[in-house]
Amino acid sequence: MKTRIVGIDVARALAVIGMIIVNFKTVFGTEGSPWLKTLASLFDGKAAATFVVLAGLGIALLSKKARESNDPLKLALARKRILKRALFLFVLGISYYFIWPADILHFYGLYLLLVLLLLKQSAKVIIGTALTLIIAYPFLLSFLDYEQGWDFSTLNYLDFWTVEGFARNLFVNGFHPVIPWAAFILLGYWFGQQDLQNPAYLKRILLSSGLLFFSLQLFSIFSIRILADGDSSATEELSQILGTSPMPPLPIYMFSGMAIALLVISACILWGYKQSDSRLILALNRTGQLALTFYVAHVILGMGLVELFLPEQIGQLSIGFSFSYALIFSVLCVIFAGFWRQHFRMGPLEALMRKLTD
Repeated sequence: MKTRIVGIDVARALAVIGMIIVNFKTVFGTEGSPWLKTLASLFDGKAAATFVVLAGLGIALLSKKARESNDPLKLALARKRILKRALFLFVLGISYYFIWPADILHFYGLYLLLVLLLLKQSAKVIIGTALTLIIAYPFLLSFLDYEQGWDFSTLNYLDFWTVEGFARNLFVNGFHPVIPWAAFILLGYWFGQQDLQNPAYLKRILLSSGLLFFSLQLFSIFSIRILADGDSSATEELSQILGTSPMPPLPIYMFSGMAIALLVISACILWGYKQSDSRLILALNRTGQLALTFYVAHVILGMGLVELFLPEQIGQLSIGFSFSYALIFSVLCVIFAGFWRQHFRMGPLEALMRKLTD
C-alpha cells in the first residue's frame, strides 16, 4: 500500500488508551462509584482484542508487496522480518514480566509465528484456522484445569518460571493464551488483505460487525438470566460459560472481541477518510504511531510512579483515581506523540524494533 491509512493508527491509539484504562483499574483498584466501574469495565478484553487484530492487519500491509509479487527472495525477506519482530516482542515482553505479569507482547511473538506459517495461505485457510482455535478451546479445557497455576486473589501465576507452567500459561490459561487468542491476529491478517480503501466495503463491515457484537451481548445477558432463574450461584457459573469476560476466553467472548475490533477499526478508517485534516484525527494518528512505546511506558512510567509514591495503596485505590489517572496519562501520551513526531519519524521503541528487525 503506497499511503498509510490514517484511520488504522487512530484505531491503534484508541486501543492503547482502552488498555491503559483496563490495566490501571486492574492494578490500582476499583473501589467506589458503581457507574464509573461499569464505564471502565466496558473496555475489558475489547481494547486488547482490537490491539491484536490491528497487529495482524499491520503484518498484512507490511508483507503485501512480497505476497503479491510471489518473488521467493521478497517472500523470504518478509518472513525473516516477521520472525525477527516476533523474537523482539517476545523478549521485550518477558524482560519486564516481573513487574507486569499481564504483558501481552510476549504472546504477540507466538501469534506472529502462526501468521508466518500461514503467510501465503488462502483466506479460507486463515479464517478456518482462526475458527478452529476458538472452537477447540472449550474442548481443550475439558481435559485441562483452567485454574491450574493461578492465584486469582493476587492474579499471580505461581509456576510461570517452570517449563510446564510457562507452556501452560503461554498456550492455555495465561492472560492472552495463544489458544485461542491467536485467532484475533489471524482475523486482522485476513482483514488487512481486503479493500480497505473502499468506503462501501468498510460500511458493510461496520454494520455487520456492529450487529454481531450487540446480538452477542444480548444473547449473553438474556441466556444467563433465563437459565440462572434468579439463582446467584448459577448466574456466576453460567457467566463463566456464556459471558463475555476474557478469562477464560470462550467462544462468545472471542466472537464478541472480533466483532468490536472490526467495528472500531472500520469506523476509524472511515472517520480518517472523512476528516483526515481534523486536529483530533491528526493527534490520534500520531499517538497510534507510537503505540508500542506507550504500551511499555504505561507499565514502566504510569504504574511505576504510583508504585513509587503510593506503594501501600496499590490495589485499594478508588475507581475514580484509576480512571482519572488513566485519562490523564493518555492525554499526556497524545501530547508527547505530537511533540515527538515533529522531530522524529518513529517512536523510540518503534525505531529500535525497526533497526533490529529490518
